[in-house]
Amino acid sequence: MKAAVFKEPDKPLYIEEIPVPEVNEGEILIKVVACGVCHTDLHYIDHGVATFKKPPLIFGHEASGIVEIGSKTFKKGQRVLIPAVLTCGKCEFCLEGRENVCQNMLMPGNHIDGAFAQFIKVPEKDIILMPDEIPLEEGCIIADAISTPYHAVVNRAKVKLGERIIVFGCGGVGINVVQIAALQGAEVIACDIDNNKLEIALELGAKYAFNLEKNPVRDFLKQNGGLVDVAFEVIGKPETIEAAYKSLGLTGRLCIIGYTNQNIAINPAKIMFYEQEIIGSIGCRPLDYYEVLKLVKEGKIKLDRLIANKYELEDINKALDELRASKVLRNIILPNGRGQDSLF
Repeated sequence: MKAAVFKEPDKPLYIEEIPVPEVNEGEILIKVVACGVCHTDLHYIDHGVATFKKPPLIFGHEASGIVEIGSKTFKKGQRVLIPAVLTCGKCEFCLEGRENVCQNMLMPGNHIDGAFAQFIKVPEKDIILMPDEIPLEEGCIIADAISTPYHAVVNRAKVKLGERIIVFGCGGVGINVVQIAALQGAEVIACDIDNNKLEIALELGAKYAFNLEKNPVRDFLKQNGGLVDVAFEVIGKPETIEAAYKSLGLTGRLCIIGYTNQNIAINPAKIMFYEQEIIGSIGCRPLDYYEVLKLVKEGKIKLDRLIANKYELEDINKALDELRASKVLRNIILPNGRGQDSLF
């Protein structure tokens, strides 16, 4: 099979012929229809973030496909979604219903080979059937770009009807924080440095959208309703995390989704006096996928505005370059070619 292989940082992915994975007991083989290109992939390539499995490694953690070799549970030909994190189901956190922080988690494209390949093997217990109403090509991004914001908005920050929220960063994940928070009935403020992304944020439910390079955050908030109840940071930069925190009012909540390993400077006195909270959020729980799929089926979460381009495997480095240049929300890779199951 063909696969895009990561060998070392600061180098392109290499298209190679490698063996089709051998399926063991409890696993199924999936023919990959589509896999989203995520900023996490760029962390490994550009920023020196180490993967758990040493290279060579196949990236890709946002995938959908068709069962090729099934089991008693899954039959050949069924349409499936592959979660971005595969859980053990046995550790303390799994048993508490917090599988997204499983102590033994496996992430495709990090701990194990991912889906920038024609085939991938995965444990059958983690696989989710894709409803017929949702196309596999566009639906692949549910695995991360939609499920991660859903967990952050609904389970972690617990956004409520009528709350004011601000979203720092309207990329592939942040734009869906906007979309899902608006579904919760919040008044959403979107900020970014890309006016095209801000326009999409307004289409997907934001009441306000402003450019961070042109408008100081505090000034904008003073002129448009004041401080917020919840701030989401979906970029992963110390300066935007700090700016997000400063946008909070009394009893405000800061939810950090963006990744950075750098320190931040936040005044603890304000956290104490204002009874504020700082919350981390990563991935989602397996049960959340079913609610997300329902919302997509009902048309409440929209997929069509989120995907910019579809590329075959040979063009994966072009897809990465466009994400690197912040030209797109999401590109997707079609390892087995175009038109297998699509909206457009």
